[in-house]
Amino acid sequence: MIELQSVSKKFESQIVLDNINATFAEGKSNLIIGLSGAGKTVLLKCIVGLLTPDTGKVLYDGRNMITLNKKEKLMLRREMGMLFQSAALFDSMSVLENVMFPLDMFSDKNRDERIARARFCLERVNLLDAQYKSPAELSGGMQKRAAIARAIALEPRYLFCDEPNSGLDPQTSLIIDELIHDITREFKITTIVNTHDMNSVIGIGDHIIFLAGGKKSWEGTKDEILYTDNKLLNDFLFSSDLLKKVRKIEK
Repeated sequence: MIELQSVSKKFESQIVLDNINATFAEGKSNLIIGLSGAGKTVLLKCIVGLLTPDTGKVLYDGRNMITLNKKEKLMLRREMGMLFQSAALFDSMSVLENVMFPLDMFSDKNRDERIARARFCLERVNLLDAQYKSPAELSGGMQKRAAIARAIALEPRYLFCDEPNSGLDPQTSLIIDELIHDITREFKITTIVNTHDMNSVIGIGDHIIFLAGGKKSWEGTKDEILYTDNKLLNDFLFSSDLLKKVRKIEK
């Protein structure tokens, strides 16, 4: 579980995050949504420790990321998995070597054990047949699946996904969403997804926070979001044809 307590951040005189409080539970797909410039990326960077909040706490199962020393932060980061907008695979490595990379860097396992773990992760994302291919030989969706396999290689307790469906077609996006959601539940990971994708909101939004102007404007589930009376959120959501169709069907 990750808890944010009164997290604020500003750059010079501009307040980007204003007193954010939220709890992200394990085994759930926790989504952060909002317009561009709402503070989503800054919030995610504060959560993972790439930025330091001006005020507040970021608690990982009770451990305050902000006050940890260098060694403690390094140990905590080993419990994190990251999925970036671009798959960020190494072109000079095979798919298997890409998944093994964090294991080679941080794991105490021997080489055979590292290979076995990497292959397990590739099999979990249905990509074992591509283990010896280069990333350039993979489609965009396959690259994202390989990146997910790499992100879970170290058996993380926390998984962070920054626009995981960026650049993917709708069908492939659904596959990636379902994979993230299933892995989150299966391994009881605390997963936080930063997204603009309304398919993701409706499909896997176990817990959603909506940011507007640097503030948490709304919080709820994928079922509750369809009936909110929050005007800012409605304006954001129902600019999407998908959400209009879903509400019409529900009525």
